[in-house]
Amino acid sequence: MSSQPHLLHRVGQTLLSWIGLGNAETKLRAHAENWLEMADKVWDYRRDQLTERDAAELRTRTVDLRQRYKTRATETKLKQGIDALEPVLKRTGGAIYPKTALVENVEFFLVAAIVIIGVRTYFLQPFKIPTNSMWPTYYGMTPEVFTTKAEEPGPLAVAARAVIYGAWPHRLDAPVDGEVMIPIGGMERQKGYVHYQTVPGRSWLIFPTQLKEYTLLVGDRPVTVRVPLDFNFDWAVADMFFPTGRVFSGADLLGKFEALQATGEFEDRIVNGERLRWLRTGRRVKAGDRILSFDEITGDQLFVDRVSYNFFRPRVGQGFVFNTANIHSKYMLDDAGNQIEQYYIKRLVGTPGDEIQIREPILYRNGQPISGAAAFERNARREGKYRGYVYGPVYLGSPDEKISVPPDAFFAMGDNSMDSGDSRYWGFVPAKEVVGRPLFIYFPFSRRWGPSR
Repeated sequence: MSSQPHLLHRVGQTLLSWIGLGNAETKLRAHAENWLEMADKVWDYRRDQLTERDAAELRTRTVDLRQRYKTRATETKLKQGIDALEPVLKRTGGAIYPKTALVENVEFFLVAAIVIIGVRTYFLQPFKIPTNSMWPTYYGMTPEVFTTKAEEPGPLAVAARAVIYGAWPHRLDAPVDGEVMIPIGGMERQKGYVHYQTVPGRSWLIFPTQLKEYTLLVGDRPVTVRVPLDFNFDWAVADMFFPTGRVFSGADLLGKFEALQATGEFEDRIVNGERLRWLRTGRRVKAGDRILSFDEITGDQLFVDRVSYNFFRPRVGQGFVFNTANIHSKYMLDDAGNQIEQYYIKRLVGTPGDEIQIREPILYRNGQPISGAAAFERNARREGKYRGYVYGPVYLGSPDEKISVPPDAFFAMGDNSMDSGDSRYWGFVPAKEVVGRPLFIYFPFSRRWGPSR
């Protein structure tokens, strides 16, 4: 028992030496440990290349220093042992010793990269939620609109919000006097939504990527803004120009636009060679006025547990992450017709053998209202921001339709059913494509920070 406090003391002293807080003896002993480790490495890797004389001297000096270290020799004698070993290492070390700072840094980063890749592959994978299909349980990128300049954050607040929330500011000013107008549709897949074009851009000002470019009109002058592909600009437009009733999805906005269309508040114009329908907002501005101001808030970033599902079967009610590479459907093709291969997060609502049905707003599993997650119950009651489950375009398209989950597959749905591309569109998730379950939201530092729900 008496050796345990001594061992703990030595460990504590070593840790203190590593961070520069140990006494002179502790630092010298840590120094000796490093020399002994280096000597052993040179011996293991280069002894067959050394002359008999160099090999003998290397072993003699190493044994001598190790003996002084073990017997807790005085600082003076310990330093003498180190000083005697160092020139031998310089003569016999080859490429192992002495090292340049560049070599040491390269080795450090290579080891760190291997560790990070290993952890990411087998244990914890970072994942960023891009869209709002799981809203309000998990947030994708969302806008925070400022209707007046007085509401906008100042320079310090902008910097703080970038660190805390991952917020990126967008400020659009009027180039001339006139009414603000918004382009609607123009392409079949955008019918009823704010029209945009896909353009090349940069992520973090460095990495090539694709962006959505939206063009508004002030009088007859275009004003453009670029946002990430997964950002729902429609929310920003609705909050800025049609603030009555919060908009949470394209379906909500489409309903607003259809109501406005009935009043005849549209005008057809050709802008940049393209004929579009332009929605009149009724908002007239002067040159220099702010016409749209919002912060682009990053989506929730979380760690995914890749270990558990190797031992336990996913259960209904859990959020789960999967790869879309082998989900074959027209809804899993990009604009060029290529298979979308990325990670999605949805809620697991059906396992093999389950029968799934929707009777708006309730989701049924095996003939009973589904249970296993708070989101199920909140959607069934249309509680707060949860707006209930709705029918799908391909599967579960009516209250009478039922679907059975086949072996080795799962049925996935988003909590934000009105704005979620899920199994109602593209069918089942192959069991082999399941990656893991969300574990912890590590960014942004919002009220959702902490263990995943």
